[in-house]
This record gives sequence, C-alpha cells and structure tokens, in this order.
Amino acid sequence: MNLQRRALVAASALLATAAFGNLARPTRRLADEGPRLELESAIPRSFAAWRIDPRIPVLLPAPDLQAKLDQIYNQVLARTFTDALGRQVMLSIAYGGDQSKGTRAHRPEVCYPAQGFELLAEQSGVLALADGQIPVRRLVTRLGSRNEPITYWMVIGDRVVTTGSEQRMAELRYGLRGLVPDGLLVRISTIDPDAARAYELQAAFAADLAAAIAPDWRPRFVGHPT
Repeated sequence: MNLQRRALVAASALLATAAFGNLARPTRRLADEGPRLELESAIPRSFAAWRIDPRIPVLLPAPDLQAKLDQIYNQVLARTFTDALGRQVMLSIAYGGDQSKGTRAHRPEVCYPAQGFELLAEQSGVLALADGQIPVRRLVTRLGSRNEPITYWMVIGDRVVTTGSEQRMAELRYGLRGLVPDGLLVRISTIDPDAARAYELQAAFAADLAAAIAPDWRPRFVGHPT
C-alpha cells in the first residue's frame, strides 16, 4: 500500500471513529428521568439519637476550591449532628446531575489535600446497613492538631462506587444506554485521634441515617445494598 493510500485509510478510520463517538455520546440525563432530588428535604434534620448541632461550624473549602466545586455539584448539604452523649459527627453530601468528563464528582483523597490536609492512611471497608452492606472508603486526614478520620462512598445513578475505575465503569454502563448519570458523594467524619473508634461511631451514624431516609429516595444515597 503506497503512502497516499495509507493516509486515506487512516483518515477514513479517524472519521468513522469520530462519527461513532458522536452517535454513542449520551444525550439523556438520568437526573431528568424522575422526581428532582432535594438534599435539604431528603435528609432528616433529626433521626434516631441524632440532632443537628448549630453551634459547630462546618469547615468550608478555600474560595478557589469552592469555585471548582460549584462547577461540579448542583447541591451541597453540610450538617453537624450530635447525640445525647455529646458525640459529634459531620455529614457532607454533594450532588451533581451530570457525571460526565469534566463534571464528575471528586473524591476526598483529592479535595482534602487541596485544602491543606495530610492524607495519613486510606483503606477499603464495608458498611453494614439494616438491609445489607455497601462498600466504602476510609481515610485518616490531619490539619495541624485536627485529626479527622473519614468514611465515604459515592453513588453513580444507583450504583455505589469507591474507586475512580468503578466510577468510570458505572458511567460507561449508563452511557451505553444513552444516559448521563447523576452522582452523589456522601462523606461522614469526626474529629478523633483514635481512627478505629471514629469509624465505629461513623458506621452507627450511617446506619441510622440510611434507615431514616424515605424508601423512595434511599437508593439514591446508598444504592442497592447486597
């Protein structure tokens, strides 16, 4: 095959790939297929032994990071809860209606160091709920004397993911159906030098929270436990 013919074949292949990409690109947003999710109303202000503690401020991102987050998420809910024993748990939920390239949710491994935290440890885990279990990620972060263990998970559509590759695979599955999925990040953290104790409290809080969410909305926050 001469040079000119090889160039024509290569150009044709590129055009075919581009055309297929345009045809395969999802055009329907999953967020538009059903009732609109409202974090403020979907998450109870009190449940089980937990009540909102308005005295405890939530640590806000730096302005430049906040600007980036505003481009990714449609809604962000941040609350601090306390129980009768005075134990405090911070809950942050971020929702984005378009989980495509450039607007997909950012995991805490990225966001916390961007705010100046040290990432001291990370591991995979399992969270037990009343109707099954879901995979989670657990981190230990530190900013000065603030030691903050974290439990988090992400839900793409109604599928729980904990890694970047799982996130992309979930997006691809929806994309093959012509859908752009929405995404939700749930982060639970406490200030505690003892990570094991913190994770135990976070697990109890998460189970209480999941049980308190209305059944119609629960898959949006915890997927379908196994």
